[in-house]
Amino acid sequence: METIEKKNNGVGKPKWIRVKLPTGKKYTELRGLVDQYKLNTICTSGSCPNMGECWAEGTATFMILGNICTRSCGFCGVKTGRPGNVDWEEPEKVARSIKIMKIKHAVITSVDRDDLKDMGSIIWSETIQAIRRLNPGTTLETLIPDFQGNQRNINRIVEAAPEVVSHNVETVRRLTREVRIQAKYDQSLEVLRYLKEMGVNRTKSGIMLGLGETEEEVFETLHDLRKSGVDIVTIGQYLQPTKTHLPVKSFITPDTFQKYEAVGKDLGFRHVESGPLVRSSYKAHKHIH
Repeated sequence: METIEKKNNGVGKPKWIRVKLPTGKKYTELRGLVDQYKLNTICTSGSCPNMGECWAEGTATFMILGNICTRSCGFCGVKTGRPGNVDWEEPEKVARSIKIMKIKHAVITSVDRDDLKDMGSIIWSETIQAIRRLNPGTTLETLIPDFQGNQRNINRIVEAAPEVVSHNVETVRRLTREVRIQAKYDQSLEVLRYLKEMGVNRTKSGIMLGLGETEEEVFETLHDLRKSGVDIVTIGQYLQPTKTHLPVKSFITPDTFQKYEAVGKDLGFRHVESGPLVRSSYKAHKHIH
């Protein structure tokens, strides 16, 4: 695997990681609406490098169930702790935000809510229904947690019938315990397999590279995802959110990302997004076709 290894004294980000500032009429218009109405998108709060490109295509990502997660994954910049009470008005708020922004394709994600009996699945279902009601022309992708593998909770997502249901394995099997801590690699595969068995037309998953995985492990992960019925896969470079998070072990070159894309296509994925700045919702509007 062709990489630029990070030494103990660190190295600067390679040129292919540098992000251009978002520009364009559509971006400026949406940025103004977000600020004016104080709308909450992962695009802005997560400083996504692809925000300008996605917004220009009419795609945005929203996070529900608060901004405090019950899990403490080593890669994630979301705060860990005891979440607040569920906001039962949130589904309507998200639906209105999408209407105001005139979003064509919305991606919905959430923190993990292991503190709740339903793990947040009821709010998930109500959010999808509210978006459908207020935005009948908007297509949807739901990037869901594992719900601890609870099929009753997963069924609420299936029954709400978003166009794409996504759940990320995030990393290879060997590194899962270090990277995701409370999550299990095989459980994530089982969630994806169950979604397909329940009739979800398009399932999706994503992995990050640069955490110390080998090329063979990436191949194995892609094979495992395809065997679980996954249709769409995203592959991107891990970037450390803060100094307290897991360090970047290596920067993967664009040529290596292209190699993984070719391998994914050979395995039979419907669509593969593979590149240094690829994130879960990158070009998500194309994944429904």
